Amino acid sequence: MPNLPILVIGGGPAGLEAARGIADLGYNAILVDKAEFLGGTPISADYAAITPDMRNTEEAMNEMIEKVTDNPLVDIRLNTIVTASEGEAPNLNVTLKNGKGDETINVGSIVVATGFQHFDPGKETQMYGYYEYDDVITLVDAERMLKAGDFVRPSTGEKPKQVCFIQCVGSRDRQIGNFWCSKVCCGIATKEAIEIRHLLPDCRVFVFYIDMRMYGFWEDELYWKAQEEYKVNFIRGIVTEITQRGDTVVVKGEDTTMGRPMEVPMDVVILSVGMEPSEGTKEMSKIFDIPLESHGFIETIGGALNTVETQVPGVFAAGATTGPADLEDSISTGGSAAMKSCAFVRKADLKLA
Repeated sequence: MPNLPILVIGGGPAGLEAARGIADLGYNAILVDKAEFLGGTPISADYAAITPDMRNTEEAMNEMIEKVTDNPLVDIRLNTIVTASEGEAPNLNVTLKNGKGDETINVGSIVVATGFQHFDPGKETQMYGYYEYDDVITLVDAERMLKAGDFVRPSTGEKPKQVCFIQCVGSRDRQIGNFWCSKVCCGIATKEAIEIRHLLPDCRVFVFYIDMRMYGFWEDELYWKAQEEYKVNFIRGIVTEITQRGDTVVVKGEDTTMGRPMEVPMDVVILSVGMEPSEGTKEMSKIFDIPLESHGFIETIGGALNTVETQVPGVFAAGATTGPADLEDSISTGGSAAMKSCAFVRKADLKLA
């Protein structure tokens, strides 16, 4: 049994899977999260259901959480942040800070799983009116209502009759510097459209998109299901402005399929906001001297062939720390980071022996 534990930073899906995997391989894990609970963004942002299988998010995340909270090899530290690091793996001295003060722990390897943050649709431009109009909301705002089982117009509390999603808000946008596709927004918007139609069968739902990027099984599980079973209207178009006329939000833009301008009144507009590097990811990059790639996420060394190993020996990254990721990506890379971090510690122990 190795002496030094492996530190996992972040208690979301990737971090939970990494900690569980490390313990399953017989190594000690210290799981650190700045929040007072585990589960990461799916819990903190009140996700209603997992994409694409529509499973209750809280139920699914609780299963993952139980696998580490009931494991004697996992030491969980909540309300705790990493503030400093000295030395090199497999002999790192990492400083943790919580309400009781600072503590230095000695670890053999590290998994960074600090996730992402949602794009703020009002920080660069107000073309979408997110901070101006109550009935312009984000995917995250919609999730909270869907979780409560009560989707309404925020301005009136009434059931909406016409709702639309606007895709690629904060993604694929060179003007603001977000050059990437956030990968999950098309699927999540489609999942939410299905949920809205399920709750409100008389509500018309539209999705305005540049391209629908439904990879793998999502094409069949969500996209065709939304169109054929739930009659969601997908319109290829570019939205240029959102205004308000009376108590109605008006979406202006161009229907690029028909080649004509459009001006459509809506009760609720949902902005499909993308992923950006989290503040925690940026901070861990500084503390552990991990290079970032050109988009601001943690850089890994092997491209598609090595998605979790960073340029710093003994430091691995999982989930959306390395770029936009869905839940399946996060679980897969969390498991891979667990295996590689344990292998790193084992090799170091064998050298010492």
